[in-house]
Amino acid sequence: MATVEGRPAQYGVTLRQLRELMETRGAEGLAKINALGGPQDLCKKLYTSPTDGLSGSKADLQHRREVFGSNLIPPKPPKTFLTLVWEALQDVTLIILEVAAVVSLGLSFYKPSEDESDIDDPGHLDEEEGHYQWIEGLAILISVIVVVIVTAFNDYTKERQFRGLQSRIEGEHKFAVIRSGEVNQVPISEIVVGDICQIKYGDLLPADGLLLQSNDLKIDESSLTGESDHVKKGESFDPMVLSGTHVMEGSGKMLVTAVGVNSQAGIIFTLLGAAVDKQEKEIKQMKKEAKKQQRKSQRKSITGDDDLPASGNSHGNHARPDDNHVPAPAADKPAPESHKKEKSVLQAKLTKLAIQIGYAGSTIAVLTVIILVIQFCVQTFALEKKEWKATYINNLVKHLIIGVTVLVVAVPEGLPLAVTLSLAYSVKKMMKDNNLVRHLDACETMGNATAICSDKTGTLTTNRMTVVQSYICERLCKVTPNYRDIPQEVAETMIEGIAVNSAFTSRIMPSQDPTGPPMQVGNKTECALLGFVVALGQSYEAVRERHTEESFTRVYTFNSVRKSMSTVIPYKGGYRLYTKGASEIVLKKCAFVYGHEGRLEKFTRDMQDRLVKQVIEPMACDGLRTISVAYRDFVPGKADINQVHIDQEPNWDDEDNIVNNLTCLCVVGIEDPVRPEVPEAIKKCQKAGITVRMVTGDNVNTARSIAVKCGILKPTDDFLILEGKEFNKRIRDANGEVQQHLLDRVWPKLRVLARSSPTDKYTLVKGMIESKAFDKREVVAVTGDGTNDGPALKKADVGFAMGIAGTDVAKEASDIILTDDNFSSIVKAVMWGRNVYDSIAKFLQFQLTVNVVAVIVAFIGACAIQDSPLKAVQMLWVNLIMDTLASLALATEMPTPDLLQRKPYGRTKPLISRTMMKNILGQAIYQLFIIFMLLFVGDKMLNIPSGRGQQLSSEPSQHFTIIFNTFVMMTLFNEINARKIHGQRNVFQGLFTNPIFYSIWIGTAFSQVIIIQFGGMAFSTAALTIDQWLWCLFFGAGTLVWGQLVTTVPTRKIPKKLSWGRGQPDPETIQPGPDYDADLDKKPRAGQILWIRGLTRLQTQVIGGELQERLIPVPYSKTSTDQAIRVVNAFRQGLDSRGSLADAALAEALRKQTALSKRYSHSSSVEYADAPREQLAPHDLDVERLSSHSHTETAV
Repeated sequence: MATVEGRPAQYGVTLRQLRELMETRGAEGLAKINALGGPQDLCKKLYTSPTDGLSGSKADLQHRREVFGSNLIPPKPPKTFLTLVWEALQDVTLIILEVAAVVSLGLSFYKPSEDESDIDDPGHLDEEEGHYQWIEGLAILISVIVVVIVTAFNDYTKERQFRGLQSRIEGEHKFAVIRSGEVNQVPISEIVVGDICQIKYGDLLPADGLLLQSNDLKIDESSLTGESDHVKKGESFDPMVLSGTHVMEGSGKMLVTAVGVNSQAGIIFTLLGAAVDKQEKEIKQMKKEAKKQQRKSQRKSITGDDDLPASGNSHGNHARPDDNHVPAPAADKPAPESHKKEKSVLQAKLTKLAIQIGYAGSTIAVLTVIILVIQFCVQTFALEKKEWKATYINNLVKHLIIGVTVLVVAVPEGLPLAVTLSLAYSVKKMMKDNNLVRHLDACETMGNATAICSDKTGTLTTNRMTVVQSYICERLCKVTPNYRDIPQEVAETMIEGIAVNSAFTSRIMPSQDPTGPPMQVGNKTECALLGFVVALGQSYEAVRERHTEESFTRVYTFNSVRKSMSTVIPYKGGYRLYTKGASEIVLKKCAFVYGHEGRLEKFTRDMQDRLVKQVIEPMACDGLRTISVAYRDFVPGKADINQVHIDQEPNWDDEDNIVNNLTCLCVVGIEDPVRPEVPEAIKKCQKAGITVRMVTGDNVNTARSIAVKCGILKPTDDFLILEGKEFNKRIRDANGEVQQHLLDRVWPKLRVLARSSPTDKYTLVKGMIESKAFDKREVVAVTGDGTNDGPALKKADVGFAMGIAGTDVAKEASDIILTDDNFSSIVKAVMWGRNVYDSIAKFLQFQLTVNVVAVIVAFIGACAIQDSPLKAVQMLWVNLIMDTLASLALATEMPTPDLLQRKPYGRTKPLISRTMMKNILGQAIYQLFIIFMLLFVGDKMLNIPSGRGQQLSSEPSQHFTIIFNTFVMMTLFNEINARKIHGQRNVFQGLFTNPIFYSIWIGTAFSQVIIIQFGGMAFSTAALTIDQWLWCLFFGAGTLVWGQLVTTVPTRKIPKKLSWGRGQPDPETIQPGPDYDADLDKKPRAGQILWIRGLTRLQTQVIGGELQERLIPVPYSKTSTDQAIRVVNAFRQGLDSRGSLADAALAEALRKQTALSKRYSHSSSVEYADAPREQLAPHDLDVERLSSHSHTETAV
């Protein structure tokens, strides 16, 4: 018989049995577990130990992966380079250019039969010239190929970067697994069937499993069932826990029974992924049918016939006993309104700008072609009275090529590239600064932040907590007391209370560095208390061995409402309850206290007030967090004064009566020192025009002390410090409703909000964002680590989750994860955000100058000399310089500390400021003057033959080559000018800190020399002499001198009308990303304006197609599930309308999981999941764009 590691290779249970087991719930599930012999027997069948877990040997883990699968859902393969090339070729203007080039190429080989009389015709081409005619057509084709390959390469590297980032995030997501009796943090992809996992508050479950032990466990299963109520879980009534669901309260241990594609979430993702590929055509067909149906229903509703059948509930088959449903606490549902994040302002303004430039460029391009054609026709047929000949088609094609090339130059398709590069580059660099960016536009939004609402613990402080003061038996110690000095009974009870009544995942480990302090693992407050036990010379581990988690009667886990934790253990035939928590909350529940020498005394109101004034407040004013430990006994026999007599097991659900009349054992003061770098970081924020507010659950004196140490408050400041209760009193009306006008009186002066709940945090953030009290809307960043911080993180413009202390739920709701939990990393994010904005502004300033000049030169050239001084191939080269290469060079500038010396731009700041417009127009005037001077008098100045009025296909002239070369030189030197956008004089400052910039600059200049000297007919250039080169360089370098003159002009004198993009961007330009918008069909979309070059790319790249579809998931992304729900709807409709179930299993699975997309979103995008078919509008079924995106790549 085959064996693995000395055990049989055949498991006692099959993959199929486990899958079927996990599809059941409640009583049905229990029956199936019992049929398999119960949880303990199941562990034996899977060769695992409920207490020690798996051995962790490689052979064993590998065998389990082979039999039960690994915990990965294979992503859809990325697009190949060739696919991206093919996509880049779809660009409409490139197609026009290709066609024109092919026609031009064909005509150059076409030899019409000629009349004798045509031989002397000046339009006739002699043999020599005919040879060269094909070169221009070929050169344009090659240029197009270069543009396509560069575009495809950029897309390819971008795709790879995002996949790398995604796999890094997934790799960083770890889970607590017991192997060989030790708790290890294991990457979720390495979890196998048979593993024993510890689950706790805030976890996102990575696999399906069975509970072996649980304390007060409540799970949010809305991601799978669509039901927002939290579901109670327990070994005795509902032990099934599923991957992709969130632990909202409590803790426990589970046996992993299904992973990856075999887990419930995995099954759905795989079905959806496969289904999209398999039934794409049918869906397109269904879309058409749905449109017809919608038209019918519209006609019905017009005639008043709008009786629609009632909707059927799709999740009825998950019925559970009613007592399992726990309404979610109010904190989790702060407001029913659906909140969609606004599109980033920069993106909205850029789209609007690109469309406007596109319109202008298209108009000029069309005019150029019309003028060239009319002039040619008038000249040839009216004035010279010539007959039409087939060779004239060549002239017309050439005019068309010039027109299309003007359009190519006019439309800034480098804009999305600059945005993408700048963001991608920043994201990569920000990872080194401990910012893991999940949503790319958060990076840019952060540059506009005006307010930061920060947590205290771990963000402003080090999150390394130690007990530095204690009050035991009326003795206040400022150092660790001697264990022998504490009365024995009190000392033993206190140590047992601390060891038992803290999560068993919290523990003190020896440091890896022998000289360093011991490592704290788990909850840092609990670690401080355990450290206190160790400092007293006692062992908390010995206590835990006596009282294992399995023996606990009941656990009331810590949450933001209780602000305490209690554990009930069996004790001398009865029960003992231990409680620890915020001292003012626990002390209110105490009726007894140990006084001098361990005497038990009644804890009167006077004693309570005295304790608060003399012990707790002084500790809090030193910035200490105060924690009380208390207990209560329930005894069956004779009860002492502080005990309760019981005849039967108490009703543990009556928490208020159980956790009451406690006996106080001790009060400890825990120090969490301010991070040394935080005061400096806060000073930088204040200089940069950002207000920092502290929102903490700690008491008001502790919060004030830390706020002063950090520099958020100065002792002389007239700012508000409020507790949550007082805050709510001030902002709510008589009916308890939050009123915006009342909130507007509070938040501008508020600096510290203490004893606050997550709901208070959400209310504050929402109120600040929606406030109309000031002209500029606040741009708010928020930090959060707890599960209940999710709503506030989602509502904020930028949500920061803590990478170390943060729960999975908080990370899921956030935009950026702080991998070091440090406030100073937020300041770096601000710097990078401002840098993104500035990089794009630099690129705009540079590109618009080139745009204006190239378009005007081509247009006036066409009108004045019937030819464009810049040829098609030359313009494509200029386009390559100014688009792809310049966006690379300017988008990769590093941020400088100067960025934090100015106020935030705000949402209404013009995209192109007056300073930038001054530079653009100033440089354009200089360049146009030089080019037209060279065009009209350059031949006389430089004593060379004129290039004006040359015949089609004649030799390239030095005259026009000088114009082209001078234009490129001026563009190159202007790229150096464009590095500064705030009117700084020294444009060379920091030039050599950016190797990408100078490498590209030198490379471009070198290529230009090659093109001029050896380009010949292909680039329409003639080689230049040294003198002519020096003239070109002289005119080029002139832009630097001219730039200094332009800087001298005071910006104040320039009319405000000249700035562009002032005010809020139009709502219609804020295109929705993957969050689907019901009115999408009614809005003009950039993608519809197909004749604008590159805007199709602009829409996918800037507006969020590609960037936002790649939202980095941890480990599920909301977008993928939002898309998934639309597929589900499409299938439901398709399956229903076809009447027969083609694939019953698929249909059933999809039907079961209709509400999938409620995952993590408080604004459910599933309103129409159960809608009757007639209500389904066609855009609900927009599935064709889903097919190109994987729904599986975001799974665990």
